[in-house]
Amino acid sequence: MKKYEIVKTHEEFNEIIQTGEKIKNSFYNIYIRKSNFKFPRFGIAIGKKLGNAVYRNKRKRQLRNILTTQRNLFQNGHDYIIIMKEKTKEATYQQLEEMLLSLFEKGKRK
Repeated sequence: MKKYEIVKTHEEFNEIIQTGEKIKNSFYNIYIRKSNFKFPRFGIAIGKKLGNAVYRNKRKRQLRNILTTQRNLFQNGHDYIIIMKEKTKEATYQQLEEMLLSLFEKGKRK
């Protein structure tokens, strides 16, 4: 994932969460909003309840890897905020990927 594809500011995060469409499952909450950019942008949030900084950073790296390898799922001109839930704590990498992909397929059908 390139640096320009990341939603960085707290204000942008909040704006997308407040105005975006929400899809969710037991692992993730995802907020999607149309944007003026010609590429998809992503924001990842993992709460402190999930673990220490080392664990949270590991999960973020895994999630960014999934997003990078599955580029074809994301529409250009949209912002995505992905929030991991506490249930992901016991999940394997394959389960994280399956649940995220199924959630994006669900979002495409809407």
